[in-house]
Amino acid sequence: MVFLLGSALPIRAQHKLKDEDCLTCHGDTSLTKDVNGKPVSLFVDGKRLQHSIHGSMKLACVDCHKDVKSLAHETAPRKISCSECHTGAADAYGHSMHAKVTQAGLPSANCLDCHGNAHEVLAGGHSDSPVNHAHIPATCGRCHGQKFLMESKGVSTQPFVSYQESVHGRAVENGSMKAAVCTDCHGSHAILPANDSKSPIYKFSVPATCGQCHTDIQNTFNVSIHGQAIARGNQLSPVCTDCHGIHSIKSHKDPSSPVAEQNLSRDTCARCHEGVRLSSEFGVPGNRVSTYLDSYHGLAAEGGSVVAANCSSCHGVHDILPSSDPRSTINRANLDATCGKCHKGVTQKFTLTPVHLADGVQHKDIGSKITHWVRIIYIILILGVIGGMFLHNFVVWRSKAVARRRMQNPMMQRMSTNQRWQHLVLLTSFIILVVTGFALKFPDSWFADLLGMSEHVRSIVHRVAGVVLIAAGFYHVFYIAIANEGRRLLYDITPGSRDLMDVFQAMRYHLGLGGAKPKFGRFTYGEKAEYWALVWGTALMGITGVMMWAKVWVGNLLARWWVDIATAIHFYEAILATLAIVVWHFYQVFGDPDVYPMNWAWWDGKMPVEQYRHEHELDANSLAKGESGTEPTK
Repeated sequence: MVFLLGSALPIRAQHKLKDEDCLTCHGDTSLTKDVNGKPVSLFVDGKRLQHSIHGSMKLACVDCHKDVKSLAHETAPRKISCSECHTGAADAYGHSMHAKVTQAGLPSANCLDCHGNAHEVLAGGHSDSPVNHAHIPATCGRCHGQKFLMESKGVSTQPFVSYQESVHGRAVENGSMKAAVCTDCHGSHAILPANDSKSPIYKFSVPATCGQCHTDIQNTFNVSIHGQAIARGNQLSPVCTDCHGIHSIKSHKDPSSPVAEQNLSRDTCARCHEGVRLSSEFGVPGNRVSTYLDSYHGLAAEGGSVVAANCSSCHGVHDILPSSDPRSTINRANLDATCGKCHKGVTQKFTLTPVHLADGVQHKDIGSKITHWVRIIYIILILGVIGGMFLHNFVVWRSKAVARRRMQNPMMQRMSTNQRWQHLVLLTSFIILVVTGFALKFPDSWFADLLGMSEHVRSIVHRVAGVVLIAAGFYHVFYIAIANEGRRLLYDITPGSRDLMDVFQAMRYHLGLGGAKPKFGRFTYGEKAEYWALVWGTALMGITGVMMWAKVWVGNLLARWWVDIATAIHFYEAILATLAIVVWHFYQVFGDPDVYPMNWAWWDGKMPVEQYRHEHELDANSLAKGESGTEPTK
């Protein structure tokens, strides 16, 4: 770049240039232009330089622009490198993530991005400096808050958003000069990734980093069982960020905070103390949270109690110690005081009983032994008494139902043997599919435990039942196409325009709004709707089930998202079908007062002629054959 200078200026200075010499041109904005007459934005008024930290240090222009030896420089001065003076900061920056991104050929933050214009750099303590404590979040946010910029580098903007909502971010926004900002945790020039052992956010360095502000808590934590485990190099032990969060740290009084009383036991402590990993690796008892939730304290907390004890109420917060430690709040010698915080006046007898009663460890105290046997006795008692009641009632019910059935004469054929077998296969396969399917979807549910099968066995049984259901569906298609009674079934069960009117007429009649009870043919509108819903549901469940079974083939043939759609349809259609059977079909078979105690047609194919006349008055052909004592073929 060639710069135009006034003709009155000397061609070459014979001494070290002073600021006044430079300002001959650069102090006059009319001369600060390039050969094309455009303003040169890198040069600023000398007065602005004087107010910068460099100006306060009495640095001359040529102290930075060392290659400028004369006023008449034919080429533009070379780009200034801050590292010539700030060697320590430059060396730290050279090892940072920002420098590595730059070395990879991607844009990243440099000195000017954070400190501002080269001629206007202000001291960090200056209220207008972009690296002033109050401005650090906004300065970092100029990059880390830009969604598209960060995503182009594979980085999320969520940390910046979370920090703004955190207790630290809100405190800084409210004017606090003590609340942590980005550089307090990440450092300033030597910003390193979390997996770098030199990084202040490296897991084993987190307590010391947080301890810069929270010194007393750090000292307490270091002595705790968690702090001691971290000191030994145990990566599974939690540090500050594991419990409080990283950027989204909130007050313990905030309901959304992981350390809020209502979230502490079920969510935060459970992440480590509910599984078996600590048990298998370090011998730490597992299932501590679930056994707490089953205790009086846990049940009360789940019920909404704000005073029921949680994990920290007994074990402490940052000062958690093993029960064998005399300083521990759950040490036998200290339990009176710990329990006494809530239960005033307790004695040692009150504190003898363990809190985690069902943690898989058989306690040897007399109370635990008696409780164990009480549990066993009552389980046997419940199974025996309730089982005996069920057996007694079933025998009585069966006897009365059979007697009532014999009184219902004359009878007529409602379902043929072929139809009853189809129904039985459909019924059996459907129930197996429902139970095993939901057990696969919810492996921790009570009905999954009730089956007593492994996930592998459940999946095999589910698929076999699915194949049976699909085969039954194909057989039914063949049946209605080939068999005479099948074709007649299809003809009679096909919906017509009259069915829609029957719906409104039936609702009007049963609500007592007037009108006559509608008369039906061989099938009511409800039976027709249920049949075609079954056809649709079976086809849909069959297709989506096969897609899930052959997910690799389907994913390669179509796209992976087709399998995801099939999975969603399969699940929600299963819920719809199950509820429809329970609410609609079971009512028709068991709940309808007209068929009490049960519609036997599914079992022996017969129903009373009088009942059939009441429900299907328009089916004169069936009625005529029923009354004549013959069984209709349709």
